[in-house]
Amino acid sequence: MNCSPLLSTLRIGMLAFLLQTAAAADRPNIVVFLIDDMGIMDTSVPFLTDEAGEPKRYPLNDYYRTPSMERLAAQGIRFNQFYAMSVCSPTRISIMTGQNAARHGATNWINPDNNNAGPQGAPDWDWQGLAPGDVTLPALLAEAGYRTIHVGKGHFAPRELPGADPSTLGFDQNIAGASFGAPGSYYGAKNYGHIGKQKRHAVPGLEKYHGTDTFLTEALTLEANAALKEAAGSDKPFFLYFAQYAVHAPFDSDPRFAVNYAGSDKSPAAQAFATLVEGMDKSLGDVLDQLESLGVAEDTLVIFLGDNGSDAPLGDQHEVACAAPLRGKKGAHYEGGMRVPFIAAWARPNPANPHQKALPIPAGAIQSQVANVTDIFPTLLQIASVKPPANHVVDGRPLQTLLTGKADTTRPEQFLMHYPHAPHRSNYFTVWRDGDWKVIYHYLPNIPTHGNQIQSGGARYQLFNLAADPFEQNDLAPSNPQDLRRLMEGLLSQTEAHGARYPVAEDTQTRLKPLLP
Repeated sequence: MNCSPLLSTLRIGMLAFLLQTAAAADRPNIVVFLIDDMGIMDTSVPFLTDEAGEPKRYPLNDYYRTPSMERLAAQGIRFNQFYAMSVCSPTRISIMTGQNAARHGATNWINPDNNNAGPQGAPDWDWQGLAPGDVTLPALLAEAGYRTIHVGKGHFAPRELPGADPSTLGFDQNIAGASFGAPGSYYGAKNYGHIGKQKRHAVPGLEKYHGTDTFLTEALTLEANAALKEAAGSDKPFFLYFAQYAVHAPFDSDPRFAVNYAGSDKSPAAQAFATLVEGMDKSLGDVLDQLESLGVAEDTLVIFLGDNGSDAPLGDQHEVACAAPLRGKKGAHYEGGMRVPFIAAWARPNPANPHQKALPIPAGAIQSQVANVTDIFPTLLQIASVKPPANHVVDGRPLQTLLTGKADTTRPEQFLMHYPHAPHRSNYFTVWRDGDWKVIYHYLPNIPTHGNQIQSGGARYQLFNLAADPFEQNDLAPSNPQDLRRLMEGLLSQTEAHGARYPVAEDTQTRLKPLLP
């Protein structure tokens, strides 16, 4: 019997849908657990290593309490040279797009209400951030049959633009994501900012917890676990992007953990920061437990990371303090401002699981090759068997080889951090790491940069060999002119290749491109 054209079309459409659903069901679930302002030393998990490559504990590792991170690290692999942009919105958009901030143009944190380029900041930077229709990780995964869930901090676009709502960027569900980066309050009794002076930073969508003792970190975790339960009951794999507002200021003490730090010699603010760290760690553990209880842990890859260096209230951003023994903190051009914790693990290791056979992650391993946040986009797309559009430039490289604990000799040991803005701690700088060497270029000589060398033309340079001097105490710019020039040639080549926007001269609005020494 001949079918009508309409019936044939419906059958073809249904067949395509069934094939897509079957293919999607064969793909692993993915959880990205992103912590705000958490540096590589804000944990009891030792990421730094000794000369033999073994994990080495430092005093801060003994101050913080993160048993769930210890659990995840024991199940998988942690990276000790994983880089993020040194402020939040650039990193978050890099995760979404796979592009370095110098390319996507959102090189500063996005002020929800005003263009915060800075007085001589790059005038053409992308303050507007992400917009509907942009190529994003959740949009590509959703098109491939994933259920995509956003929980927590967004900070992708200004308040009045559509991109402020993550559901316009490819997420099927948005819980508590908005334009701002800091919550008005962590306290349910203050309605998470809806009561008081911080209403423009009031966390949306959590009204059921208003007036209760539920800390914000816990409320988000309850909502995330509810979303996971719903997603696990469907025939689709899921992608959960869980971006905690913690451990960003305000440093509201989480009363569940305050007693653990009350006897320390740290300031009240530093003690409160530590409670935020422990609270986000409990959240991680609760999510891992939920995956177990839902029976999907073996099929779920968990990626844990921070979005920039630590902002612990323990000292100046240019010194060895909050990220000790590393120098610097959030916003800084030093390692403490850009190095972040990164752990990858299957939520329940099982070598016989088909997904885990395809990506066997060793237990308790440490990976010391350089990687960065732009690598997450191509890595997760490859795991999901998804290709980005041919016209979308991807700066990151898949991490599959590194995730298995092996060396990847095809990867360059390089990272570009471009910040053509002020005032925000460090000002108007570009960092280029190439192998063991790292150069820092400061565009404006009138900006205090804590002892940087003044070179010809008024520009300032710093040069470090991180293999010999991992804590950046010996500036080699004056004594190694050939290395300085070689690194600066690489920096200039990279900024040009990425189409970087530059700060401008105060009097002429002339672009201040990097100068060779």
